[in-house]
Amino acid sequence: MTYQTVALIGKPDHRGIQDTLQQLITYLRKRECRVLVEESIKCDLETNECERANLVTIGKEADLAVVIGGDGSMLGAARVLSRFDIHVVGVNRGNLGFLTDIHPDQIEQQLDIIFSGETVVEERFLLEVCVYRHEKLRSNNAAMNEVVLHHGKVAHMMEFEIYIDGQFVFSQRSDGLIVATPTGSTAYSLSAGGPIIAPHLDALTLVPMFPHTLSSRPIVVDSKSIISMRVSKVNSDSLQISCDSHIILPVLPGDEIRVHKTKDTLKLVHPKGYSYFNVLRNKLGWGSKLY
Repeated sequence: MTYQTVALIGKPDHRGIQDTLQQLITYLRKRECRVLVEESIKCDLETNECERANLVTIGKEADLAVVIGGDGSMLGAARVLSRFDIHVVGVNRGNLGFLTDIHPDQIEQQLDIIFSGETVVEERFLLEVCVYRHEKLRSNNAAMNEVVLHHGKVAHMMEFEIYIDGQFVFSQRSDGLIVATPTGSTAYSLSAGGPIIAPHLDALTLVPMFPHTLSSRPIVVDSKSIISMRVSKVNSDSLQISCDSHIILPVLPGDEIRVHKTKDTLKLVHPKGYSYFNVLRNKLGWGSKLY
């Protein structure tokens, strides 16, 4: 794929982002690329050699989007850019950086590889969550990592039932439930004891949060499944659905939350030589080869 229009996305006040932006603009101008900069960070730049654009315009007009920041920045962009035919790459200015894998000191070398066409492209699917009240849709949104049903109060249990494709699975008293994609399996789900799922697998994981039974364990299901969480009417009224820890949807006792895979995918591009397991070793501190 030829990258002629390149967009730059990131948090306006993120540490080190201005230096990285200036470096990227200089690099892209040398390649005679049209440069779009997400409108929230354009005002901090010292150059007029780029155009302001919102995420929808970037999705429609850019061939490549470079997200500067941490995984949170990537997740925010992903919920919009997944609707468009655009490649996305991340420069890590955050902490772990599972999704933003280019080191700031290697930007030009890594982009040279990407512009030469030596790339690995992954398609990561997202989830859509819908909250129904009396069988009517009340709210909905998307998540790339996970959808979490939880209480508005800390360490407060709730009661709910889980159905998969209309079949009853279990009822539970716990702090909530995490429904995670393979991308999100190394995020909140991992902290809650969920399994790591390789990104090419078409699966979802359901991870209970502090269940009031020792027999409750994570479940891995087909990503085509429709997950239904039916909240008991005995709960208090401060329940919530969280999408990637960015978006909160209110939930009332008696509501039904349905989660399913979307048709949209985020097209993550990596330089040739990228290895998911190498990322896991580096980010999680796993041991290297013995011999």
